Amino acid sequence: MSVFLTAEWNYLINITYAVEPNVLLPYLPKGLDLDTIDGKAFVSFVAFEFNDVKVKGFGIPFHRSFPEINLRFYVNKNGKRGVVFIKEFVPKYFVALIANKMYNEPYSAIKMNHSVDKTDQEIKASHSFCVNNEWYTVLVTTENKPYLPSSNSTEHFFKEHEIGFGKNKYGNTLAYKVEHPVWEIYHIKNVESTVCFEKIYGREWAFLDSEKPINTLLAKGSAIKVFDKD
Repeated sequence: MSVFLTAEWNYLINITYAVEPNVLLPYLPKGLDLDTIDGKAFVSFVAFEFNDVKVKGFGIPFHRSFPEINLRFYVNKNGKRGVVFIKEFVPKYFVALIANKMYNEPYSAIKMNHSVDKTDQEIKASHSFCVNNEWYTVLVTTENKPYLPSSNSTEHFFKEHEIGFGKNKYGNTLAYKVEHPVWEIYHIKNVESTVCFEKIYGREWAFLDSEKPINTLLAKGSAIKVFDKD
């Protein structure tokens, strides 16, 4: 299997909610099971930096670094854990076009800003983005002391996945491997968010606006490889 894309994914904000499994069944590709704990499935709002992007070894001018925001959920196939994306946003039209054409991924190009401010004591990771002419912001503040959570921790469960699953244009399930070292995370100090799930993702997600996250983390990230789809 050849490498399709290399990049760095840095400072990944992951805000996760427990949901009833039936909410996710319409999005579930064939042959997969939802990854559940005590009968609950999970959906995560994720925002991060995409840096040093190369496709098939080649950098694309003006498309080497940009933010991404996605809404995703967790699945399992024969013991292999992975994620399925409900919606993904980037500020680059060409990136969204390639992702849609090559992987049939639900990407859209929108206006976005992001920043990471670091001192010796703390890190502030911020993302702002515009959907339907409204701006939203998420800001996470952490201690600047990265650590590796245990392999049986909640944080590990939500940040470590080796496969991305999706559907091709005929409705068949496709998969692609994502490779990276295990990520360190930071202790969360504060989270500020104006994200409105109903306005961004549609009425069926309005219930998340009144839900409390079950887990929030900031992962340090690393270099990654995305392999060609099966």
